[in-house]
Amino acid sequence: MSIITEMNQLSSETMAPVYFLYGTERYLIEQFLQKASEALFAGEEGEMNDIRLRLQDTPLGEVVEEAETVPFFSKRKLVVIQDFYLATSQKVATKLEHDIPALEAYLDSPAQETVLVVVAPYEKLDERKKITKKLKKQTSAIDVNPFDEKETFAWMEAIAKQEGVAIEQDAKQLLYKRTGPNLMLLHRELEKCMLYSKDGDPVTASIVDELVAETVEQSVFTVIDYTAKGRAGDAVRLYHQLLRQKEEPLAILALLTRQFRQFFQVKTRLAKGYTQKEMASQLKLHPYVVKLAMQQVKALTTKQLRQALIVCEETDYAIKTGQADKELAVELLLLRLAST
Repeated sequence: MSIITEMNQLSSETMAPVYFLYGTERYLIEQFLQKASEALFAGEEGEMNDIRLRLQDTPLGEVVEEAETVPFFSKRKLVVIQDFYLATSQKVATKLEHDIPALEAYLDSPAQETVLVVVAPYEKLDERKKITKKLKKQTSAIDVNPFDEKETFAWMEAIAKQEGVAIEQDAKQLLYKRTGPNLMLLHRELEKCMLYSKDGDPVTASIVDELVAETVEQSVFTVIDYTAKGRAGDAVRLYHQLLRQKEEPLAILALLTRQFRQFFQVKTRLAKGYTQKEMASQLKLHPYVVKLAMQQVKALTTKQLRQALIVCEETDYAIKTGQADKELAVELLLLRLAST
């Protein structure tokens, strides 16, 4: 089930008795829980009937008891069990004993007044476990792993549609490029653009360009692009712009090093025939980050990337041992990178 579709349809009358959210995109999880609470409660009803529990602190039997307890001066009740590691193969240090059969029995006959949300914010589930199979089969199970580019664009469209605003394709692409896959940041910047657009007018690329600045990470990515193309002057100018924004040279250097390391990892895997999805999984990176890296490394050899990592490490050592001024050292690094 798509979380975009599900959130758009959330209402007190149509909500399922049990939801199972699994995946690592915590911002989407929080958005879902917020919308579920808003759909269920009016006024102060939620204060006594919106129950949030952590599995590591609460025996599963108590969670089931809470779900079976009638709401307090309200028609409905929301019970959320966070960090449901029992659906994974993870070993968690805890002295609690969890009554898994009690939850399995509850799933067979859930309380109609309660909406139970089981949250497993993990990349992988243990599909062999009975409770995992039961949760995925007998609940409204929703994948909340990071969006790919297409899903992110659909998510932006859904947000804009709720506000009665259109967003042009070029605007979505530029907004995604400026913010990267950080959904919280993307949502905040999109709201700013929608407020800026005039009544009835769409959000355009020019509005995004005017209002949304590149993240530091995106700026560093652009710096590397300049150095790869031998545009030393542009790389240094953008570096000075980051300094004027009070960014630390050592922090910029760390981002440069991390970026080159990711490029090297992607380059070597491309040579072995790995797909974008496989690389994202292996390197624990967002698919969009891998996509950008795949585009960038076409213009770089493995030897260049290895040398870039070496000079980054040398620069870091020189700064931290007091052999070089940090601002000048990073600038000289960019000049060296652009000349290779």
